[in-house]
Amino acid sequence: MNSLMTSLTTTDAQIAMVRSQAEQAKQMAAAMKAKGINIEKIDAAARDFEAVFLSSMMKPMFEGIEPDPLFGGGNGEEIFQDLMLDEYGKNMAANGGVGIADMVRAEMIRQQEGAV
Repeated sequence: MNSLMTSLTTTDAQIAMVRSQAEQAKQMAAAMKAKGINIEKIDAAARDFEAVFLSSMMKPMFEGIEPDPLFGGGNGEEIFQDLMLDEYGKNMAANGGVGIADMVRAEMIRQQEGAV
């Protein structure tokens, strides 16, 4: 019973912390909007940067793979492999990525606040 009460108290504290962070995020977004900083564009640019980074990091993984001579090879396969890796990078960035977008976003916001 005592551990249940401790667990509930911990959960309540976590909920309060998340609510506080959400409120801070709302206030920050309002302040940035008032300064003329477009957070949506910053988010998109940060996500795009991470997608390009991830796709370029995946290219060496596919360099040693030889295509099937019966169904693949040639310039077409090289082009479509690049397109596939670009889409992999976009997908990974859209689903959380590796955290690069968060760092880029924070730096872009910091620079924008200094410029305004």
